[in-house]
Amino acid sequence: MTEENRLAMLTFTAWADAFTPAEIDRIVADGDSLMPERVQLAGTAPGDHVAAAERLRITHTAWIDRNPDTLWLFARMQAVAQSLNDQTYQYDLRGFSENFQYTVYHGNEGGHYDWHVDHGPLPAPRKLSMTVQLTDPSQYQGCNLEFCAGGNVEIAPRDRGTVVAFRSYVLHRVTPITAGVRKSLVVWTTGPKFR
Repeated sequence: MTEENRLAMLTFTAWADAFTPAEIDRIVADGDSLMPERVQLAGTAPGDHVAAAERLRITHTAWIDRNPDTLWLFARMQAVAQSLNDQTYQYDLRGFSENFQYTVYHGNEGGHYDWHVDHGPLPAPRKLSMTVQLTDPSQYQGCNLEFCAGGNVEIAPRDRGTVVAFRSYVLHRVTPITAGVRKSLVVWTTGPKFR
């Protein structure tokens, strides 16, 4: 990663052009082929607390697993994570313990994900979260990835092919999309518990 392609903010680090347009097209084709489904929040049965759940999140997701066709993507994300971690975070990372989340926000649904963190009762603690921007920003309105730390809100770059990395315990959200469709790839790296 070159210095001109890296942006370090208080709450996140961004790597512009981490993926080529052809690679992004391949990720989108793979993700779309999985037919993303509307998210049902954990702990709720279909139809239960729909209004409350939709206040928190409206998205469609699919899971990209490690297989012969996706090994290149897992290897690339591992290299990206290692580079960003070495230069910025310096965490003890052990790789990926979860499949990659392909996420789609639709303007006709007001897709969004309100303030949250990526921690939780997981077998392996998430330490570094990464989002790959898959959609050109001219194709949608709203749907900013935002971070909050110390009362300041920072907006992540929207450029297609950019990877945005942040500590998994940082408060973040995706604002409502008002038009178009935004697609992203969400990846979490894990490691031993913080001490």
